[in-house]
Amino acid sequence: MTQSFAERRARLMGPNVPTFYETPVHLVRGEGAWLWDASGKRYLDCYNNVAHVGHCHPHVVQAIAKQAATLNTHTRYYHDLVLDYIERLTATLNHGISQAIMVCTGSEANDLALRMAQAATGKTGIIATDNTYHGNTAAVSQLSTRRPPIGGRAPNVRLVPAPDVLRPLGGCLAAQAQAFADNVATAITELEEAGFGFSGIMLCPVFANEGLLPPEAGFLDPTVNVVRRAGGLILCDEVQPGFGRVGSHFWGHDALGFAPDVVTIGKPMANGHPVAACLARPDVMAAFREAFGYFNTFGGNPVSAAACLATLDVIEGEGLQARAAETSAYLMERLRALRHPLIADVRAAGMFFGVEFVQGDQPATAFVAELVEDMVARGFILNRIGRGANTLKMRPPMVFGIAEADLLADALQSALSTR
Repeated sequence: MTQSFAERRARLMGPNVPTFYETPVHLVRGEGAWLWDASGKRYLDCYNNVAHVGHCHPHVVQAIAKQAATLNTHTRYYHDLVLDYIERLTATLNHGISQAIMVCTGSEANDLALRMAQAATGKTGIIATDNTYHGNTAAVSQLSTRRPPIGGRAPNVRLVPAPDVLRPLGGCLAAQAQAFADNVATAITELEEAGFGFSGIMLCPVFANEGLLPPEAGFLDPTVNVVRRAGGLILCDEVQPGFGRVGSHFWGHDALGFAPDVVTIGKPMANGHPVAACLARPDVMAAFREAFGYFNTFGGNPVSAAACLATLDVIEGEGLQARAAETSAYLMERLRALRHPLIADVRAAGMFFGVEFVQGDQPATAFVAELVEDMVARGFILNRIGRGANTLKMRPPMVFGIAEADLLADALQSALSTR
């Protein structure tokens, strides 16, 4: 009897391995903003920030192949490329952040950030939002809210209510910034009283997994003041908003106008090659290096560094940050013109878009799940986010342009017209 692909996966990878969509997509090829499945069907990728500068970009592919054919080793030997990359990358950052540890995944980078906060403060209490995701290690999974940890959440962790566009903290959008800060202050007090102290807060500057909060300069100022007064660090997860995606700025935290102590990056930085990094000020890095005997065999290897440098080449050479700002403004016009009675809000953070659907006073969760499946059947890769999984999530590669925006908007209106 012929074994199905799903059965083969279960046999070799175990049960419950996550896939997107009711009918999983079997991809075999990618180019730019497009993907093809095993049957030859073409899909417009409206979701994949991993291929930040486009699937299989020839400049990145060539850099990887050339370096792989020359040398691949690790950072316990001297090599120029990892230093060249850190110099070039940190030149895009302000706030005294000038050093980095290269790792392999965003989860590792966020795990390091937590340890940096502990080393710099001598305390262990950590805060995140109550509807977030920061990775898969034992430490950062304590912050992630997809599934509660076995045995319950660690006592040194506090999750505060996440900001929300339609159901703002404090009862209205004008009050939300202070309300978020007040909840952080309460959590800090609890951690101090419990004896853990407060090491820092980890957050995504556009609150991406929480449902997407468009960056508004000054929004986090009250929270920053609370954190600084308590002596904690701000750990900024830039895996989704970084590298020009917000359009107006190269980094999400700059769009909000605050200074993080640590910045973490991952998937997009090498266009999908498995590399990530934790960036920090020298004083924070020194505290970490003195407290932990850390090294990473594959982090910063020459092939990864070459891929990272090539990705920066493309972002700069093809003007992708400016293109993101232009495409974002255009697609937002198209998305705001969509018509359906369940549409409650349309929002964006550069090349990151959300369309939230509400039925009565409840999240239209089932409706959005069905809409996603319909769009995939039509050849458009996207997904959903938010506490109620009722916000359509679109986060395409940065090469996504006006023509692709029109294809997406036309298909969405067609799908909505049938519902």
